[in-house]
Amino acid sequence: MSPLTTHVLDTARGRPAQGLTIVLERQAPEGFVEIARGETDADGRVRELIDASRFSAGIWRLTFHTGAYLEAMGTPGFYPWVAVVFTVTQPEEHHHVPLLLSPHGYSTYRGS
Repeated sequence: MSPLTTHVLDTARGRPAQGLTIVLERQAPEGFVEIARGETDADGRVRELIDASRFSAGIWRLTFHTGAYLEAMGTPGFYPWVAVVFTVTQPEEHHHVPLLLSPHGYSTYRGS
């Protein structure tokens, strides 16, 4: 299992957000550097975003391309993307960063 997973739920539709692009970046001295990208599956998940050998302590960012997803659903949205920045202090632990999405709001938390 990937040490970092994510899950996007479309709370307006009451189902997983399939086909939403997510970009994973790590902070470096020159700014954030893209490490991986993926697209949510039918369950709204990206299960294998990064392997344990590349996951380390530091500041990371997941950018959810919410505008393109909502547009594809025929719904105008307020947020073109959602960037979630988080700190990893224990990379050996599993980190789950879900996103609850609606056209005019979102919520996130550290899951298990």
